[in-house]
Amino acid sequence: MSKKTSAFRPGEQGTGAYGQLAHPQLLDHSERLQEEFYQVGQNAWCLVGNGLSNQTFVRGPQGIIAIDTGECHEEMQAAIAWLRQETDEPIVACIYTHFHYVAGTTAIVEERGDNNFPIYGHAGIEANLDRFGGEVGPRGSRGMVHQFAMMLPDSGPDALVNIGLGRFYRNPSHAPFTPGHIAATDVFEEEYQTEIAGLDVVFYPAPSDATDSVNIWFPELDLAINNIFWPTLFNIFAIRGEEYRDPRVLLEGLDSLCELGAEHQICAHGPPLSGKADIKSSILRYRDSIQFIWDQTVRSANQGLSLDDAVARIELPGVYEEDFRTQQLYGVVEHHIRQVYTGLFGWFDEDVSKLFPLPRAERSKKMLEAFGGRDAARGIFDRALSNEDFRWALEVGTYLVFSLSESDVADAEEDKLRLASALRAVGYCSSASNIRNWCLTQALELDGSIDLSRFRIHRFREQEVMLGAAARWVPILRVLLDPEKIGALEGSIGFDFDDGSSRGLIIRNQVAVSSPSEQCDIRLFLSKEKWAKLLGGKLALSKLLDEMEEISIQEKHQIIDMLSAFDLKTLQT
Repeated sequence: MSKKTSAFRPGEQGTGAYGQLAHPQLLDHSERLQEEFYQVGQNAWCLVGNGLSNQTFVRGPQGIIAIDTGECHEEMQAAIAWLRQETDEPIVACIYTHFHYVAGTTAIVEERGDNNFPIYGHAGIEANLDRFGGEVGPRGSRGMVHQFAMMLPDSGPDALVNIGLGRFYRNPSHAPFTPGHIAATDVFEEEYQTEIAGLDVVFYPAPSDATDSVNIWFPELDLAINNIFWPTLFNIFAIRGEEYRDPRVLLEGLDSLCELGAEHQICAHGPPLSGKADIKSSILRYRDSIQFIWDQTVRSANQGLSLDDAVARIELPGVYEEDFRTQQLYGVVEHHIRQVYTGLFGWFDEDVSKLFPLPRAERSKKMLEAFGGRDAARGIFDRALSNEDFRWALEVGTYLVFSLSESDVADAEEDKLRLASALRAVGYCSSASNIRNWCLTQALELDGSIDLSRFRIHRFREQEVMLGAAARWVPILRVLLDPEKIGALEGSIGFDFDDGSSRGLIIRNQVAVSSPSEQCDIRLFLSKEKWAKLLGGKLALSKLLDEMEEISIQEKHQIIDMLSAFDLKTLQT
């Protein structure tokens, strides 16, 4: 087994062009992600380095097929500009590989002057888009900020190197990042064969980091396009927080991709590949890395190893270091092991100490007492950090920080800086971009350089609420209900909007249950615009109700009593 497969590697550190301190492998990886417009075979092009994902163009007898449109209108604009250096053939169709990179499609409309073209994609795309921006918005946004280095500086030791799958989450030159998604017009759920732009095309569902991912096969061009084969070890677990990704499903998709025997392959991320033998061997090594993680995790669990012990035992063999596509340049193996284990068996790994663990703050205080006090714990931390015992330093550092109460002002800054120093040490020597980005972002928050408090509350953007049906936002309020504030209060309120949509909430037993508006005792008739302002922090509930003469005084009091129990400032004023 090669030691080079570990999550972080003390002593292995380099300096980037902008003064970044990072593992040499991660620095080298940036070269693969530089902006370049690749020609793939005679009839396809792939733009790498324009953003987090690639934009791909395939030429057919009837024109160009655009595949994936990036994170915003401006990103796709830039991609089309590259295309126009090669051909003036019109874009006649669009395909989405999955829901992550579908926000620049309006750039195609802009260039064409119309929207009279088909858009192909899996039927689950729109639901996945809604899910991401809904109930788990704050947690998801906070995870994105950490994983994708959105708040790292432009230069210096903590500056962004890359984000594993691309140079950056959003190219700064694409500001203001105008949303430009258009829903697919031609959707499917199963294997689907059709003709697009005069070419035969086959879609094979292949869930990866998205349940709606598809492999796309152009038999006449001997070309496969996918979102399952990445320029780094596949991310079975996303540190930002995501639903379970089943390795068994990933293996099916990779086996299907391999069986195509393509001469050319373009992926949603990273440089393209050509040559049947190279593509086959690369895919086989890639899928085998995933099987190795699965098999050895299951083997360890069957043998009775705790999750922590399994993580300590399992290490990718050195063969996977021979190709950057199976190196830990994004996520890390030990986190993938934890994902597989908990996905199969849940959080309990037969370690009885985990049955009823103490709350973090209480445990931290007891651990400091066991160490002999705060000063003794600081000494233990300092020695661990000096000896490059980073795992232990991180653990002791968290005890120091999370044992602090509001009155511990004098100690707070010193101990937060300690933990920040450990996080930086880990980030600087980790080959995985996710780990580096997360650690450095956390360090910047601890030392006061950035403020992430706005990512710990639900933020409804007025512009976003105005898109789609107004009622889609009502059920999200369920997860904002404070049970202590609502107490024994029961009632129901329906929301009816001028766009024709409606939805209600029935409050009982300290939960808010989504229901049809007509089943509610009180009904509010609102414009979509005022609803957007209410959720977006521009209009207080009390002021809104004052403007509604049709609502009785008693009903107004009932509405305020109910809605003020939700974690949204405008509902509490």
